[in-house]
Amino acid sequence: MASKGQKFKEWTSEEKYKMIEPLLKMEKGICAYAKEIGINSGLLYAWLKKYRQNGIEGLVNKKKPGNPLAKYSSRKTLTKEEQLEYENIKLKIENELLKKGYLMKGDGTIVKFMK
Repeated sequence: MASKGQKFKEWTSEEKYKMIEPLLKMEKGICAYAKEIGINSGLLYAWLKKYRQNGIEGLVNKKKPGNPLAKYSSRKTLTKEEQLEYENIKLKIENELLKKGYLMKGDGTIVKFMK
């Protein structure tokens, strides 16, 4: 289980391929190789499966979900472009909430859910 604030290692698709390459060539067994390089064997199995299904494109990291406003709201000064992007994201979020039936006050706070 991850501890609070823990950063997880992320590998590029090239790094992943270099790690699974000996397995693709049948040079080593997965469990022994996983211990040797210090990676969970389940992770190697998953990478192998993705590679066999989609090639190198299957090893590309997917974009992680998160708060799109976080990178802007914590900063004191924003460039004009960043201000516009921040406002655009806020409006998209508000639009999605309105589609789901939420009412919004003038300051952007959610009032109630309509049935």
